[in-house]
Amino acid sequence: MKTRWTLLALSGLTMLAACGGTDNHAGLVARVGKQTFTVDQAVKLLEDQENLPNQDNVVRAVAELWVDYTLLADEVARDSTLKSIDLEPLVRQQIEPQMIFQLRDSVIQVDTAISDAELKKLYDQEAPGARVKASHILFSYPDQATEAQKDSVRKEAEAVRRRALAGESFAALARQYSQDPGSARQGGELGTFGRGDMVRPVEEAAFSMEPGQISDIVESPYGLHIIRLEEKDVPGFDQMRDSFRVQVQNERYAVAESTYVANLEGKVHPKVVDDAVSVAKAIAKDPAVRLSGRAADRPLVTYEGGAVTVGEYQLVVQSRPEQFRQSVQQATDEQIDTFLKSLAQRDLLVDEAKKAGLEPPQARVDSLVAQARQQLLAVAQEIGLRRLDQAPGEDLAPAVGRAVQQALSDILTGAKDVVPLGQISYQLREEEPASIFDDGVGQVLLKVGQIRAARSPSPADTAGQGGGGAQPTGAPDRPNGG
Repeated sequence: MKTRWTLLALSGLTMLAACGGTDNHAGLVARVGKQTFTVDQAVKLLEDQENLPNQDNVVRAVAELWVDYTLLADEVARDSTLKSIDLEPLVRQQIEPQMIFQLRDSVIQVDTAISDAELKKLYDQEAPGARVKASHILFSYPDQATEAQKDSVRKEAEAVRRRALAGESFAALARQYSQDPGSARQGGELGTFGRGDMVRPVEEAAFSMEPGQISDIVESPYGLHIIRLEEKDVPGFDQMRDSFRVQVQNERYAVAESTYVANLEGKVHPKVVDDAVSVAKAIAKDPAVRLSGRAADRPLVTYEGGAVTVGEYQLVVQSRPEQFRQSVQQATDEQIDTFLKSLAQRDLLVDEAKKAGLEPPQARVDSLVAQARQQLLAVAQEIGLRRLDQAPGEDLAPAVGRAVQQALSDILTGAKDVVPLGQISYQLREEEPASIFDDGVGQVLLKVGQIRAARSPSPADTAGQGGGGAQPTGAPDRPNGG
């Protein structure tokens, strides 16, 4: 069922700091202020959902939703208009790219008129859509090779190339000499590939040749290559004319845009600060971390007249999916530097757009904020959190607890789809302390596992049942997971 797989996808989102120990939270999976999500409540939700694996990430995904929905229910109960939630920063994140596009269209002028003759000449040079089949013989340098060692490897490669040119079997030479084990076993075959599929020097050599030709010695980060082109397939110009014209026009636009941005950077000299990479990775690991005003204002990139701050970067990270946050944690320093500089570029372009009068009036921003607030209220209505079933004289907490428990039950049984709150959840968590407890998650896993195991047929029960597809009497039907 789609809803359950959506829940599994959400299980990668672990925005709360997990708490160890047992002080003050025995029997709890999570807590938000005075609201608690108990082990028994979690077990009741999960014990019958046997198409969901009994795994840590699934329990945490349910706990995360419980936290988000509890916070939203509390907020709606306190303020039915949700005006206490500042949605303008989120709306401006949507407005700014539109301002940049308008700026690009107004200041970047590119001659995109291309005659068929010019386009045909470019097509013959670039051969877009072409695919080639090639083989190679690789000679690797020793680690930390000296110049003398490199010369020795090159001489060996040149000698083998001469033998190939003289007519010896390229495949046999590859099996004997190539230091690329995977292709060497196949006579050097690299298979069929297009542009961008191979390391650039190998690609350029392969696409510059005709079938049967053997390349000069080609150097790449992997060593020295001798390349033989086996086949080349280039689609006809008439077949590719229209798509290639669009490609060339887009490339010209990209070059003009890069030149414009480079000119802006040249005036203000953006510089990534020394500890920016470690801070960027820390924020990506825990996007919900609470920042003091001073910490939020710390610069990650400085430039004349401005800076990209930690707080600004945190908002960007919070708006991106989990895969992005994981990629930041695994990225090289150079890759993170490049991303941080791109945020500075964005700020510079937004400033230029404002100077050009492209910023929408505040009334328009207020209107978009009001629309976003209505959408959030609609989400609360859809989840069942907008109108709580609160008995006369009853405290708010029990009514919120029942509503959230019902919402999670509806999601897990497939009656409703998961509605993630996205970046709103970070704002809600700034208002109220929230925690998920490792030991509570572990207790849920243990109890759910025990309950499901008790329902499973023993080997004696299933013996002789012909295919083992029957369930024991009294076992619940297992829902389809498709």
